[in-house]
Amino acid sequence: MQEILRQLPQKAKEKSAENMKFFARLKKRPPKNLDYVMQELHELEFERTDCLQCANCCRTTGPLFTDADVVRISRHLKLRPKNFIAEYLRMDEENDYVLQQLPCIFLGADNHCLIYEVRPKACREFPHTDRKKFHQISHLTLKNVAICPAAFSIVEKMKKSIDNG
Repeated sequence: MQEILRQLPQKAKEKSAENMKFFARLKKRPPKNLDYVMQELHELEFERTDCLQCANCCRTTGPLFTDADVVRISRHLKLRPKNFIAEYLRMDEENDYVLQQLPCIFLGADNHCLIYEVRPKACREFPHTDRKKFHQISHLTLKNVAICPAAFSIVEKMKKSIDNG
């Protein structure tokens, strides 16, 4: 897995222009069955992918925390929301709450999330490859292929599936 993660940013960079062109086409004319195709590719990929072997998302990027996330996680940690924010979060340049530091403070040594049951919505949905109206989040997907080997694989299969479909 370490070798895959080491090579991933370069592989994503090599595919960047191709992916941007593909997603621009996809955004203009999304196939009617795109969400179905993506759901299927996502499920197939995660039948063979074990996120606990990787956890690169938790090491290299942090989620945005919604107000609902802050309240839910604070309650779980038995903290007041303002104390949770002060201890773990900061406001980014777009006025979103994000982690103060990476890797994620809630990532255990065994790659398990210490707050898994109450983790942020962004973490629950990552890498967002099974989202409805998938074509609307291409900017996010283009970032995620450099972070998540599963997302990279899904996008490569998606390009073949849709171009051949």
